[in-house]
Amino acid sequence: MSDVPTFLLDGEPVPFVPGQTIIQAALAAGHYIPHLCYHPEFKPHGSCRVCMVRVNGHMAPSCTTPARAGSEVQNRTEELDELRRTLVQMLFVEGNHFCPSCEKSGNCLLQAVAYEQGVLAMDLDYLFPNRPVDGSHPDLLLDFNRCILCELCVRASAEVDGKHVFALAGRGVTKHLIVDAESGRLADTDIAVTDKAVQVCPVGV
Repeated sequence: MSDVPTFLLDGEPVPFVPGQTIIQAALAAGHYIPHLCYHPEFKPHGSCRVCMVRVNGHMAPSCTTPARAGSEVQNRTEELDELRRTLVQMLFVEGNHFCPSCEKSGNCLLQAVAYEQGVLAMDLDYLFPNRPVDGSHPDLLLDFNRCILCELCVRASAEVDGKHVFALAGRGVTKHLIVDAESGRLADTDIAVTDKAVQVCPVGV
């Protein structure tokens, strides 16, 4: 008899190691939970809410919710997928995502989740924000139009690179990514192409 604890994910038993979150255990067992801001190398903080599941009847982000033996977790329900489709659409319409001309197309997490969720057209009005493109750096182009505010570059720059190149400013709909330099220009930082902050971006900002 196995001593490995399990929880039920859409009726299927999923083993886990104590300390793992629901999404960590699910992905390790080959079960996909849609997500955007979760990254296995960084402590999750549940900002995008795409990975929401029902745990024993209550809504919770799977990236920050610990796996518990005997829990019943629902992941693929029409209610949850409709929520995810709405969140993905909101990210597309509040930014300027030009997928056909983007070099990240085909390797973009936002695009992948949209396809997986069947989001092929928008039910919401586009906002077309006026966002800059920073071409000041000799090796990197910074395109703010693609940002989905996952904060991965902010955390990677601070925790891995030790440079604090990026930060978030504003609140609510005005929240946006900034370069943490007096000039606001990428050229006036010590960022490098090899930095984790450059590699970790899921949408190619």
